[in-house]
This record gives sequence, structure tokens and C-alpha cells, in this order.
Amino acid sequence: MDAQEQNWDDYRLFLAIAQAGSLSGAARLLGVTHSTVFRRLGSFENRIGVRLFERLPSGYALTAAGEAMQPAAARIDDEIAAIRRQVTGQDQRPSGQVRITTTDMLAIGLLPPHLAAFRREWPGIDLELLVSDMRLDLTRREADVALRLGNPVQETLVGRRVGRLAFGVYASAARQRAGIAGDLARNDWIGFGSGHAPLRQALKDWLPGLRPQFRTNSISAAVAAARAGTGLAPLPCAIADPDPELVRVAPFPDDFRLDLWLLTHEDLRQTARIRAFVDFIAEALAAQADLLEGRRPRDGKPAGA
Repeated sequence: MDAQEQNWDDYRLFLAIAQAGSLSGAARLLGVTHSTVFRRLGSFENRIGVRLFERLPSGYALTAAGEAMQPAAARIDDEIAAIRRQVTGQDQRPSGQVRITTTDMLAIGLLPPHLAAFRREWPGIDLELLVSDMRLDLTRREADVALRLGNPVQETLVGRRVGRLAFGVYASAARQRAGIAGDLARNDWIGFGSGHAPLRQALKDWLPGLRPQFRTNSISAAVAAARAGTGLAPLPCAIADPDPELVRVAPFPDDFRLDLWLLTHEDLRQTARIRAFVDFIAEALAAQADLLEGRRPRDGKPAGA
């Protein structure tokens, strides 16, 4: 028999009819229609060249060939069921690898302590962190979980909003001590080139004539430049407030925030290791809501002070 003739669903159909003694009973067991069972049985018998059932007024009875086939088919069915349980059980144990993708800003400035805490609680789960400002495709399994700014756009992704990132204007502590000009636009600024469109637009709406003297496509690079005294920088409060070398000198107007989403593919959300990771990180970030939303500057002053 060729590969098509060895379709195990045909043998499951055979076992269902043998168990039920009728096509309608087999249809109920398999969750298909009576006509589907009738058609598939005829096709199966034609392919193997053997009649498996006698069609009697009282129902379907096994022929001699059917009786010979039944024990082997039942044994194989039991073995396949055992394999499925074993595989499912493996997948439901919190072990294996979770591949996380996120931006450099979040990978460097936000996630490390949470990843370390996760590994302490779930030592059987290995983590791989893929740092990229380009969005890896979760539908193609380029990563298992994504921590992203902005709402998900792919229908096959599921997730939850795990926080809102507030932004402020920051300067190096040395620059702040030397004095910040009253008009913020008169100071040197660190701006952003490609990427970070919502942040760039918010800055443009606030200070239309602003022309940054230094640009980068990386929040992490902007943090380093601000520490070095290059200029004022629009930065996430959650990353800049804990930094002892940075001082928040002004809030962003209009309550500017960016939503933080934790996403995975819908086919993976019930996998034990994925569920464990998503639940853990969501809870950890929820506990940091004040920091994420800029309500807890390092110096203890109210946000924007």
C-alpha cells in the first residue's frame, strides 16, 4: 500500500464501526456525518481489496478479514494514544526553551532582573533573548514571545497589555548641576532617527522648532549619550529614573504614554513553559506600575517636579 493507503484515520474509522456496530454510531464516536463514514469505509475497502464488514439488517458485523484486522488495529491505536499522551505530558511540563524577542531598550533597561528571577523560579526552562528593533515574526516561530511597544496587529497573536511606559526629559547629573536653560528648546538635545515614530512625533508636537544636535536609532545609546552630557534626552521613566547618573528635568506634556504588550502565537499560549513565562513577566511588570508610569522618580519627588 502507498502512503495514502496507510492513513491511520481509516483504521480508526474501522475500529469505530466495529465498536458501534453501525455507521451512525461510528459517526457519533468520530464526530462526523453518517455519509462521511459510509464514503470513507467504501473507499478504504476498495483500496485494500478486502470487505471488512457484512451489511446486515441488524447492523454492521465484522467479516473474517475484519476480525483478523481488529486486534492489531486496536493494539496500534492504543500505542498511538499512549504516544500522544506522552508528548502532551512533556509539553505540559514547565521545561524546554522560551525564545523572547524585544527591543534593545527593554532587553537592557527593563527585563534583566525579571529574567533572572524567572530562572530562579523555573530552573527547567531555558531562555533565549533575541534583541532587535525589527519585529520578528511569531507566526513563523522566529520567536515564542514578544515584549513590544504598541498594540498587536496580527490576528493570530494573543497577549495582554502589561504596562504603560511614561517618558520624561533627562539630563546628566553633571549637566543639571551646571544649569539647564529655562527654555528647553535652547538646550542641546539627543533625538531619534529611524524608528521610534510615536516618540519623535510627540517631541515634534511639543517643541516644533527643536533640532537635536545628536541623533540615534537606539534608546540605549541615547541613555549613554545623556549620561555623558551630550544633551537632554526624551527617555522612558522606568529606565532613566533608577539611573543615578540621570536626572528628570521635565515631564512630557499631554500624558504621553506607550502601551507595553506581551504577545505569543495563539497555538502556543497553552504550552506550559510559555504560559509560565508570560504569567510571570506580566505579574512582575504589574508590580512595577509606578515605575513604568513615571510615578516614582529616584529622588522621591512627584512626577514632573
